[in-house]
Amino acid sequence: MANVLLLNGSPRANGCTATALQEMIGVFQAEGVETELIHVGNREIRGCIACNRCEQLQRCVFDDIVNEVAKKFEAADGLVVGSPVYYSSPNGTLLAFLDRLFYSTPFSKHMKVGAAVVSCRRGGNTASFDVLNKYFTISGMPVASSTYWNQVHGFTAEDVRKDLEGLETMRNLARNMAFLIKAIADAKQTYGLPVQERKQFTSFPDGK
Repeated sequence: MANVLLLNGSPRANGCTATALQEMIGVFQAEGVETELIHVGNREIRGCIACNRCEQLQRCVFDDIVNEVAKKFEAADGLVVGSPVYYSSPNGTLLAFLDRLFYSTPFSKHMKVGAAVVSCRRGGNTASFDVLNKYFTISGMPVASSTYWNQVHGFTAEDVRKDLEGLETMRNLARNMAFLIKAIADAKQTYGLPVQERKQFTSFPDGK
């Protein structure tokens, strides 16, 4: 059975971001997709220190929730990352988590489906949305879209429940994501996954 991992990057377990993610979970369940929601926004997570020990260890040198989630990410068919908007950017704790999660994990993310979800009171949503999508597009992950940008508006969870268009967007996003996951699984059986070339690394150490 297909499975999706959802990350709540908000410090609040039951706030605006969680409300959006729960709307998606209901659709995933109806579509026969297993889900697991992990709350990371309230954890103490330090950023990457560029030690590159992960090359030898095959995991992050800091053995915390990043390494715990890495195993679940490897097994998942899709990843949903949700965050509130802080100064037109995702929550800093979440960004520290994602930097280390994506950089330290040796397994391929190729053709795992990704989706970013942002919640804001008023503005900064599309800038935050763009930041989160970069993690997927650099990793060969197809990005799921909806009928509007993947966002909800409100200052409280109650406000978000009044954002009927935002909730509709979340439901359509979950349906599209479930479809993509199933379609990729079928295509993998028939055609195999696309070949990836990873031989080149452009760098200019001589300054020219």
